[in-house]
Amino acid sequence: MTTIKNRRILLVDDMSTIHDDFRKILVPQSSSKSALDAARSALFGEDIKPVAAPFELDSAYQGAEGLAKVQESLRTDQPYAMAFIDMRMPPGWDGVETIERLWEVDPRLQVVICTAYSDTSWEEVLERLDARDRLLILKKPFDNIEVRQLANALTAKWQMTQQLALQIDHLEDAVEERTSKLTQANEALHAEITERKNLETQLVQSEKLASIGQLAAGVAHEINNPIGYIFSNFGTLEDYLDNLFQMLAAYETAAMASPEVANNLHAMRQKLQIEFLKEDVPGLMRESLEGISRVRQIVQDLKDFSRVDAVQEWQPADIHQGIDSTLNIVSSEVRFKAEVVKEYGEIPEVCCLPSQINQVVMNLVVNAAHAMGPERGRIVVRTGSDGDEVWIEVCDNGSGIPKDILPRIFDPFFTTKPIGKGTGLGLSLSYGIIQKHHGSIVVDSEVGRGSTFRVTLPARQCMADFVDTVPA
Repeated sequence: MTTIKNRRILLVDDMSTIHDDFRKILVPQSSSKSALDAARSALFGEDIKPVAAPFELDSAYQGAEGLAKVQESLRTDQPYAMAFIDMRMPPGWDGVETIERLWEVDPRLQVVICTAYSDTSWEEVLERLDARDRLLILKKPFDNIEVRQLANALTAKWQMTQQLALQIDHLEDAVEERTSKLTQANEALHAEITERKNLETQLVQSEKLASIGQLAAGVAHEINNPIGYIFSNFGTLEDYLDNLFQMLAAYETAAMASPEVANNLHAMRQKLQIEFLKEDVPGLMRESLEGISRVRQIVQDLKDFSRVDAVQEWQPADIHQGIDSTLNIVSSEVRFKAEVVKEYGEIPEVCCLPSQINQVVMNLVVNAAHAMGPERGRIVVRTGSDGDEVWIEVCDNGSGIPKDILPRIFDPFFTTKPIGKGTGLGLSLSYGIIQKHHGSIVVDSEVGRGSTFRVTLPARQCMADFVDTVPA
């Protein structure tokens, strides 16, 4: 670090003899004298003792003149380190007022006030100038050593003060730089932690989807076979019942030949409620077949939702089929809270990861159901295409989203639901899935009116063109 040197002194006194005395004390020898000493040293081999760094002395004869010189020194970036100032300088400012004016423009200036014993006291000066750290009093008459010591001490003090201030500035800059680096490192660490949490969350979600797929595969395997047996047996049972009813009709016809047998058969028909059974059994068979068909459809929807029959690769998919399967899966969650209306448009197949698109639709529909108030609401699922894009909208007439939290709904772990009711991951995962598909997801919401989430996906027909651009 560069050392600051300043030996500039200002003398403010109305007597020219004082200026001459100070100049003799503080200004070094003339150049001719120095040359003579150098010649003497060369001729006689005498060593010249080093002289202390010279002072640069400027003179002013009134306080206003001194102020002008200080202002000029600051303008030229050559400030004075100290000033000797006389107490009485008629007809202008006295020493105290002069000091006040000088310190207004340069608070760093060290000052020695010169006064006779009868002029004023230290207490009187301090009553107007409360600045012990920058002010000394030199009583008249003074000797040369005292003036020189004051000049050396106060210019050195000015230099040390400025050097310290410069070091503090450098230290503050270093602290600020280090703080900035720590802040950047902290932000980078926070971003990395957030990214890792997102990746862990996506991994957990992927594992959940894989578990659902495995569960669906197991359910399909364990249920489809018994359902097949039941379907087969029901067909056979229907034939058997038809034959039995035909045989019963034949018995009834034959019994007509004997009144006694006919009476016994009639009594038994009444007891066993044969007429009721003939009407009720076919109905029970139909209801059982409908129930079995429903179970088979649920298993198929679960398979379609998780895509267990397909490799988890990018492939053309029927978006409507995925939405239908998803709505069937979440029907128990939604049907008591809202009516679901489907308004499908004409759309092409979309190259995507079908199970992940189904996951997005499920999150949006379930969130819409949770947004309903005490009365049963309405959820509309719309689809359509616009140029090279396919869009899906999930609209509800629920409570809506306040404007102040709308920008945060896609943040990981952000939720307005009570503790234990939501993880804050559904919309975040949905946003990540749509970004992965090079699409977009936006929301339009108003408190009390409801919300509309719109998902837009590229309608690419060639899978190879899309797979090459998908980020890892």
